[in-house]
Amino acid sequence: MKKICVLGVTGSIGQQTVDVVKHHRDEFEIVAMSAGRNIDLLEQTMTVIHAKHICVQNEEDMLYLQRKYKDVHFYCDQEGLVSIATLNEVDIVLNAIVGFAGLLPTMNAIKAHKDIALANKETLVVAGHLIIPLIKEYEVQLLPVDSEHSAIFQCINGEYHGEINKIILTASGGSFRDKTRSELSHVSVEDALKHPNWSMGAKITIDSATLFNKGLEVMEAKWLFDVDYDDIEVLIHPESIIHSMVEFKDTAVIAQLGTPDMRLPIQYALTYPHRFPLMGGKRLSLSEVGTLHFEKPDFHRFHALALAYEAGRRGGSMPCVLNGANEQANTLFLKKKIEFLDIEKYVEEAMRAHHWIDHPTLEQLIEIDQWARNFVKERVGEI
Repeated sequence: MKKICVLGVTGSIGQQTVDVVKHHRDEFEIVAMSAGRNIDLLEQTMTVIHAKHICVQNEEDMLYLQRKYKDVHFYCDQEGLVSIATLNEVDIVLNAIVGFAGLLPTMNAIKAHKDIALANKETLVVAGHLIIPLIKEYEVQLLPVDSEHSAIFQCINGEYHGEINKIILTASGGSFRDKTRSELSHVSVEDALKHPNWSMGAKITIDSATLFNKGLEVMEAKWLFDVDYDDIEVLIHPESIIHSMVEFKDTAVIAQLGTPDMRLPIQYALTYPHRFPLMGGKRLSLSEVGTLHFEKPDFHRFHALALAYEAGRRGGSMPCVLNGANEQANTLFLKKKIEFLDIEKYVEEAMRAHHWIDHPTLEQLIEIDQWARNFVKERVGEI
């Protein structure tokens, strides 16, 4: 019985993790979980998952839950996340928290000898230079949950790292993949949230539309698979059937295919190195799909992707600036305070204004993240 801590249980990945676990109760048990502000959904989840340790974002919500559920231990804020991620009974932490907030509990979980199933890409984007050495020092597993990175992980399983020629990350192109750059000037939040293929949370759906999400995945892939940025290619693939590919030295290309269903990479991270039936999963029929399409991304049209490659190649503190500025600009767009193309504009301005640090410490990363967010808020007049 593998005992799991799910960070971000009320989000899209968290809820799909619950679905996986409830179909394999003889294999998995969620013993701890965290939620943000969606207390209604948390309480619904508690009727299905009887975790004894639960962390919420606000103290007020924690006090409400403590009064109502006497047999559960409740925690709050970052300190609470660290507490549940390091519990003795936890075997693996599935981190599905959105954004920079996922970093600290991940680092502490590794130090507590917990395996990590990582859906929170920002952890490696911002602090890959800190996380990867910790993974090696504490000899724990780091298992990717993102569909693309899970695909790559499956493609290179049993292969020699030195024989990898390049990684090919596929991208759906997001909600606006068929629009010209001029047409993006005044697109609405509502339209941006209509992803053609995947069911995801608001933040990542907007990131998919800008292609910042794919840029973050490029940076995550660099750390996960120890490859140079020149050896990571992004390919627009509207059908989202091929989740990613790996080209080897002999020109062979291995790909992982499947219908778009995030439960598959979630389940594989929990069952690795084994495979279990995916309850309710739709089998892929290539004859029904018929045709698959591919095209190179236009780095002018998808300027966010160009910024991500730039930040990744510069390294040091620059990915933290890009991530923090993007998180803030993404939030402001969702609140209808800025236009869609303003997201990448403010991210680029923050990158140009930042005083670069080569090898930032955790404390410096926390400060840089806050600086980047404040920079964007000041530019918009929110401070």
